[in-house]
Parts: sequence; structure tokens; C-alpha cells
Amino acid sequence: MGSEAIIVFLLAGIVMVAGSNFLSNLISHKSDNLQKREPYESGMTTIGPTWVQFKVGYYLFAILFLIFDVEVAFLIPWAVAFKSIGGVAFIEVLIFLLILGIGLLYAWKKGALKWE
Repeated sequence: MGSEAIIVFLLAGIVMVAGSNFLSNLISHKSDNLQKREPYESGMTTIGPTWVQFKVGYYLFAILFLIFDVEVAFLIPWAVAFKSIGGVAFIEVLIFLLILGIGLLYAWKKGALKWE
């Protein structure tokens, strides 16, 4: 029963996504106005090139933020169930935090946290 249910849910998901995309394209209003194809920037025409390369530092800062955001997402359920999971889980979370701390120190030493 398990594998059949997974196949049914997978097919249902594919049909729903494909069906909603098809229905959206079928009933949506189409416009061939040239202004619709221009890049939008505060309602004004753009000055200069619209494709600008950003510094790598912005991406590194965003990745570090995501790493520590995911860390919180893992620690909240652990903190809620702390009394029932025992001391082994405490050691595992300490190892998890140690690894993230080492990663943060590495990023700090490499200068990834400097906003220039």
C-alpha cells in the first residue's frame, strides 16, 4: 500500500501543477504592448545596463544568513523536546553547534563578514 500511495500523490501533484499552469495560460489576458517587455524599475526607464554583476560578498553574506537561519530551524524542535530525548541528543547538538561555530570563525577570518 505504501508505494501505490506515493505514486498516486506524485501523479496528483504533477497533474495539479500542470493543470494550474495550463489553466492560467488559457484564461490569462495577453498583451503585446512593448512597454510590458521593458525592465521595470520604479516606473521609470532604466539608465545604463539592466544586467549588473553583484559582488560575491553579497552572496556570501546571504549564504551565511541562511546557514544560521536553518540552524535555528533545527534547534527550536530540539529545545521543545529536550527533556524527552536525553543526554545523547545534547552531545549531538553541541557537536552541531561546534561545527557551525568553526564555520563562522573560518568565515570571519577570511573576511566574509566585512561589508564593503
